[in-house]
Amino acid sequence: MIGYIRIDGWKAGIKFSAAHIIPEYEKCGRLHGHSYAIHAKVYGNPNEKGIIIDFIHLKNSLKEIAEELDHKILIPEKHKSVKVKKLDDYVELINNGKRYLFPKEDCAFLPVSSTSAESLAHYIADRLACKINEKNITEIEIGLDEGQGQGAWVKRRIEQ
Repeated sequence: MIGYIRIDGWKAGIKFSAAHIIPEYEKCGRLHGHSYAIHAKVYGNPNEKGIIIDFIHLKNSLKEIAEELDHKILIPEKHKSVKVKKLDDYVELINNGKRYLFPKEDCAFLPVSSTSAESLAHYIADRLACKINEKNITEIEIGLDEGQGQGAWVKRRIEQ
């Protein structure tokens, strides 16, 4: 019997703050930031102990991902129009004629084409899938809120 467990990132303290640019949009193409919360649903069959996944393991995995992104500039490494150049200690980002220079240690380089909530949710789902190895899990859903009340959800099947 397939069931699921759910984590509410706001209530469980699985949050991070970060800045980003979404080049395709005039207002969001400017450097700005959000307070994010990561939510999760993990689907599967309960194991012989009657659980799908240990809540502590799931929350710790999500918190590790949030910590990697917390207080960082989120840099999409696969975007077609954003130019990113990694210098010795700095990162130069050029978008819509604007040149930004950030300390490299303040950046999180992500293998995505956009840092939209939808793309970040996919990224987090992929990272979580690598961190969990329970054979009874069939699917995960990740929700990423950009502030309370708005966010994106994605589903990812787990291939065993």
